[in-house]
Amino acid sequence: MQQPAMPHNEDERLATLHSLQILDTPSDERFDRFTRISARIFDMPVAIISLVDRDRQWFKSTEGFDAEETPRKFSFCGHAILGNDVFEVRNARRDPRFRDNPFVIDQPHIRFYAGAPLEAPNGHKLGTLCIIDKIPRQLSDEEKTMLKNLADMVVSEMFRHADTE
Repeated sequence: MQQPAMPHNEDERLATLHSLQILDTPSDERFDRFTRISARIFDMPVAIISLVDRDRQWFKSTEGFDAEETPRKFSFCGHAILGNDVFEVRNARRDPRFRDNPFVIDQPHIRFYAGAPLEAPNGHKLGTLCIIDKIPRQLSDEEKTMLKNLADMVVSEMFRHADTE
């Protein structure tokens, strides 16, 4: 298993994330609607708004997944925040970075993952809007664009939420 690398701007990225004061806050319908819509649009059993903290990924909203957080070292989202585009793993069992990942071998038996980075206005990647399935899949270019658009909407809601607090 390949653990995700740390972004070159990790301290600044974490400062932006923590400034939003969103980590460890209660469930919120404003965010839950995005995971419900994502699961439905992409016909996926799991959709998550994941925020990547120093040692964990914390879930602001989940659809079809019961955990509140998982270790960053096992996270697919930790890899996704390193890029600018949708990060897609079409078959995790065949991908050398993930085939022996505990989340692939055991529950939730991830086979497909696609995560669009949640990019703050300053360029820092805070986490992802991701979709997960138990079967291998592949998104079309149009679906990737749609996932990215939804992720941008999540970011807008996060900053609107921070401004009203």
